[in-house]
Amino acid sequence: MPEDSWTLLGERTVADHRIFRVRLDRYRLDGGPEREYVVLDGPDWVNVVAVTDDERIVLVRQYRHGVRAVTLEIPGGMVDAGETPEQAARRELLEESGHAAERLEPLGAVWPNPAFQSNTCTMFLARGARRVGPARPDPGERFELVLEPVAAIPRLVRDGAIRHALVIDALALAGLIGAPGAQGGAAR
Repeated sequence: MPEDSWTLLGERTVADHRIFRVRLDRYRLDGGPEREYVVLDGPDWVNVVAVTDDERIVLVRQYRHGVRAVTLEIPGGMVDAGETPEQAARRELLEESGHAAERLEPLGAVWPNPAFQSNTCTMFLARGARRVGPARPDPGERFELVLEPVAAIPRLVRDGAIRHALVIDALALAGLIGAPGAQGGAAR
């Protein structure tokens, strides 16, 4: 389907929150009736699959208000103004887990939900991650550091211990999970 079938007729911001701006876009498809679409404009995000020298994955437990539950995730967060995705990945890894890595390898980037979000999430692999200090959460955040063997990751996803879609994307891009029954290990 050609993109030029969609004609943008206008846009307006209806709410501005700390992490998202809510925008209403008016479109016409192929000369048909006008329709309004909700778009969440926000900063880009990063996720870091950090692997220690002893083949453990750096994970964090944290409370997520959207699902009202404690989740198990890899370090990640927003790209601040003026930061590159790699700089944000290094900062988030340190803030959330107290870990650092000499080298980050880009794994790819995805649109979290292109139906109504305009941002991108870039994923990185950090080999040789090592603890360099305590986690430094922002006010209103709390993290519990969890180190799991690389071999445990497919089971944690399969059993529902890891349910965050963008985390699962990053783990798949790192080669740690794949088709049912597949063995991970590309991050080694």
